[in-house]
Amino acid sequence: MKGKTKYVAFSTQKGGAGKTTITVLVASYLHYVKGYNVAVIDCDYPQHSILEMRDRDLKLAMEDQYYKGLAYEQFTRLNKKAYPVVESNTKMALADTEPLLSHVDLDFIFFDLPGTINDHDLIYTLARMDYIIAPISADRVVVESTLNFIVAIKEHLIDKGKSDIKGLYMLWNMVDGREKSELYEVYEQVMKELGLPILRMFLPDTKRFRREQSLSRRAVFRSTLFPADKSLLRGSHLEELVDELIELFK
Repeated sequence: MKGKTKYVAFSTQKGGAGKTTITVLVASYLHYVKGYNVAVIDCDYPQHSILEMRDRDLKLAMEDQYYKGLAYEQFTRLNKKAYPVVESNTKMALADTEPLLSHVDLDFIFFDLPGTINDHDLIYTLARMDYIIAPISADRVVVESTLNFIVAIKEHLIDKGKSDIKGLYMLWNMVDGREKSELYEVYEQVMKELGLPILRMFLPDTKRFRREQSLSRRAVFRSTLFPADKSLLRGSHLEELVDELIELFK
């Protein structure tokens, strides 16, 4: 049974908005740093990006002595395993949580969902989320597409009482510090008029968000086996975002 477990989706209709990366960063930080028990259901067919990332992470951790040592030290210290990543689809996503919940108490299950709302199974799965966070960037096409997607969820699911959704939030992602703040103010006014709350914290546009495990053995930021390296956290706003989300989820 679901019980106290929170179902969360970083979801948007627009591809390339960063939902998969944010899912991994938040899930890993909650699981490996904050001490929560987490799982990920990867429904983003056909690429299943998070599952593929887990395969890459495991392969390098088994073949490279540096990462093998990091993994041994981390999992021994934490006395917990890597969080599960389950391959699924929008039709089976909720059913695929049942085997997980029967074996361990999970605080959060994150769902990486495809970016289209023209799917009955996707709509049903979205309706069963506790929280939906929509990453959005200051681009007219992205804003319009995402707002249409989120407004549809709000009007057809939340406002009509046909969902379990407790919170629906917008998250500024890939923010370029050189952009004029007036641009964001205009968009935020539109979201306010639509009744769509925006998270206080935003994520900057920085290449570190794509830094995975590699043979160069540089500090890792995006990984399903490790949290973002402390040396890369400053200015990423990841810590602050996770803390804000924890407060919201309470």
